[in-house]
Amino acid sequence: MGKNRLTTREMAIAAGLAAFSAVVQLIHIGYESPQFGMWIDIVAVTWIIGLFLFGLRVSFIVSLLGAIIITLFAPDTWLGAITKWLASFPGWFILGIWLMNKQTPYEYYKKFSHLLIPLIVAIIIRCAIIIPVDYYYAIPIWTGMSAAKAMIAIPWYIIGLFNIAQSLVDVILAWLLVYKFRLDRFASK
Repeated sequence: MGKNRLTTREMAIAAGLAAFSAVVQLIHIGYESPQFGMWIDIVAVTWIIGLFLFGLRVSFIVSLLGAIIITLFAPDTWLGAITKWLASFPGWFILGIWLMNKQTPYEYYKKFSHLLIPLIVAIIIRCAIIIPVDYYYAIPIWTGMSAAKAMIAIPWYIIGLFNIAQSLVDVILAWLLVYKFRLDRFASK
């Protein structure tokens, strides 16, 4: 098999991770803010697990499949699937790009301190993307509220704090599962 092709094992694990991502969205495991209706959930944890185990390409596949499955099986959550993908993209993408030119890319993040700089960069980019997306796209579609009213009802720092917390949940939980609960035994090495 060529180096650019996914192995059968990688495809099977990617499909399983995507399915798990969709299931936790459909069941909606997480915390919903009663005041603002924003969620902190575990949907994108599997997207980061895909990155830690197999790299950027599998993480992209898992995230895309997960978002598509969520959209197909819960049509009312198409907006959530799109915004979840947009919000989570900086996390797995920046962490994946950070791995470029590393001698042992799949082992690199085993040391938690290696996550700090790319995670901070990813959080900043996530907030820069998702705050305007929420105000000008998601909130008006979901609630019918204008962007101006949304900015008054939900201050930017609330959206920012939820997205910071979500990024930390995604990466820390994925890291624990892969490196402390030994899912890394399934990684491509």
